[in-house]
Amino acid sequence: MSASDGPLNGASLIENGWFIEKNSQWPGQANALEVKKVLLHKKTQFQDLLVFESSSFGNVLVLDGVIQITERDEIAYQEMMAHLPLFSCEEPKQVLVIGGGDGGCVREVVKHACVEKVVWCEIDGDVVEASRTYLPKISVRADDPKVELLVGDGVAFAENAKDNSYDAIIVDSSDPVGPAEKLFSKEFYENAHRILRPGGVICSQGECLWNNEDLIVTMSKEYGACYASAEYASMQVPTYPAGQIGAFLARKSGGAGSPSCRIPRRSVPADMELSYYSSEMHAAAFALPAFLQKKLQNKESEPQSKRQKLEWSSSS
Repeated sequence: MSASDGPLNGASLIENGWFIEKNSQWPGQANALEVKKVLLHKKTQFQDLLVFESSSFGNVLVLDGVIQITERDEIAYQEMMAHLPLFSCEEPKQVLVIGGGDGGCVREVVKHACVEKVVWCEIDGDVVEASRTYLPKISVRADDPKVELLVGDGVAFAENAKDNSYDAIIVDSSDPVGPAEKLFSKEFYENAHRILRPGGVICSQGECLWNNEDLIVTMSKEYGACYASAEYASMQVPTYPAGQIGAFLARKSGGAGSPSCRIPRRSVPADMELSYYSSEMHAAAFALPAFLQKKLQNKESEPQSKRQKLEWSSSS
């Protein structure tokens, strides 16, 4: 369902005991999970919020009819979104997390002993509270002393932040419609570049290579134009469309060594509790299918009118 279709009732996607994720962002396909019990359904100030207990993937968080996280496979997304950028930095101390109301990325960020402070800016406080209640193992570090939670617009916060403030920025957003739409713009990435320290890294939710190929190219070529490097990394998450999602990583110039984020700059501490991320997974994530690699290497940009990112009529 697109924003133009009007208000969404997430519970209406439950049919005969199954939540069926039908959405115009990925036409012609649908993911389904068996529902044991609806735990919460409400309209927040910004979106439709649904939490249900599934029969095989634990509790599930759904925003505007789209699965955001499940207790079973959240480790893949959360660990890669946090550790890809942080292990690409020499010694990140100041980290900004935009979005990620479930608290999973924050949980992973504070595992890094070198991190001194995490500013966490989430626009929808109801998502944070729902996650505290129904996803406690994911939001477990929301009250960590290193974490400062700000309920508000992450785009506005970044616009008002000081130059060279952060070693890493993690943008854990939903899809580029509704509350997250402003996070998918050239202006946001130019501003993120301003507030990153030299050599700093931004990592954003980068969409699915099977459904959002043109957006990935736009992010790499246009949004990443002011950065020293702009790359796409892939991860496998069974309950996301096509079982895959990506991370868009870009590094600001000024740091030592290669600007690429493909190789981690620090070793994983032996006592860091991880279930998906490893140094090997880090490097492997940047190995992409030939069709996408060719598009990313093609220096001739498509006309703006052809980019699905702008309309989301067929792939959103």
